[in-house]
Amino acid sequence: MNNKVTIIGAGSVGATIAYNMSLTDISSEIVLIDIKKEKVEGEVMDIAQGASFRNPISFIAGDYEDAKGSDIVIITSGVARKPGQSRIELAQTNVDIIKAITPNIVKVCPDALYIIVSNPVDIITYVFTKISGLPESQIIGSGTILDTSRLRCGIGNHYDIALKNVHAYVFGEHGDTAFIPWSCASISGIKVDEYNDVMKRMGKDFPEINKDDMFEYVRKAGAEVISRKGATFYAVATSVCNLCSVLRSEYDSIITVSSMMHGEYGVDDVCLSTLTLLGTEGIKGKVPVDLTEEEIAKLRASADALKEVIAQLKF
Repeated sequence: MNNKVTIIGAGSVGATIAYNMSLTDISSEIVLIDIKKEKVEGEVMDIAQGASFRNPISFIAGDYEDAKGSDIVIITSGVARKPGQSRIELAQTNVDIIKAITPNIVKVCPDALYIIVSNPVDIITYVFTKISGLPESQIIGSGTILDTSRLRCGIGNHYDIALKNVHAYVFGEHGDTAFIPWSCASISGIKVDEYNDVMKRMGKDFPEINKDDMFEYVRKAGAEVISRKGATFYAVATSVCNLCSVLRSEYDSIITVSSMMHGEYGVDDVCLSTLTLLGTEGIKGKVPVDLTEEEIAKLRASADALKEVIAQLKF
């Protein structure tokens, strides 16, 4: 499969995405771009020197012109979040960075699918959507795919069940106003709220999930990692590579990614995460699920919080 992927930003996240991708067949050509030329050259050399153990793949430490013909462009550029700093506090600085990047990459890759990873991802996705001039279907914010993975990890560990059996999601902002719609959370078709009783009938006795504690685990997971090692990049890189696989697959998938809302659940003109149908053409639409009134209120509150920040930005 001849797929070309460009990654803009060779920091910890961008470089780890490139490395993870080098271990798969997602792409046959990877272009890594960063303003720190020596850094990006070093990252490409390090990754490429292990390429003899896999199918042929090309690595380029390049510039925007080298991105021409890319099927997917992944944008990770931005100032990293510091310990104790919220994603929202990063907003204007990283908005200014995306404003500088956008015209350069869109000029050479007008037909690519764009994955926005830079934080605060919902706001950066919104700004990129507004200034790029590209169809919204081509623009995908990584959104809550990582939060959703963390949630499934928490539920799977609680019930000692394989994570692939857990179907639960995080909606809203990739940040403090996110929430878990428990009404559509299940384990292999069994509602999470009913799973304990089912297990008891099978002779397994698990404590009830404390939903508030589980949400706090998901909400604080990134900050906990940052406080211990200074940054998060392994899990987000894995999430983004999985998203790339979805975009190159023959089959559509439903994932919690961030994209522009157009009245779904009463939310409009903001990017945040709900269930979204994705395929090789990018976003095919939001997938409606029956949320409770309380969950819809939380989604709208998340949207309002993002809009409040967007209103203060210059772009």
